[in-house]
Amino acid sequence: MPIDESNLKKGQIVKLNALRKSVGNDLAEEVFLKWLKHLSSAKKAEMVDPTAIKLAKALAPLEKDDSFRLGNQGYTVRRARGKGASGFVVVKNHK
Repeated sequence: MPIDESNLKKGQIVKLNALRKSVGNDLAEEVFLKWLKHLSSAKKAEMVDPTAIKLAKALAPLEKDDSFRLGNQGYTVRRARGKGASGFVVVKNHK
């Protein structure tokens, strides 16, 4: 059963052609179909950033505060650097 290559992505076509060169057409198509099935069944894990969660929890009490504004460009929060520095440095982002 030939594989329809028109709906495959470029990387998938490269893999199929490499398999064809290494193990032959019939076996390559069988292995490629198994690989595609395994690829589609694999669930992609959602990346959760623990720091972003902590920041959201820290800012949650300010959600209803009308005087607290982050602006259109937002702010950059970094750790303080240098001798004896501690804490964070907050800088407003500009265009």
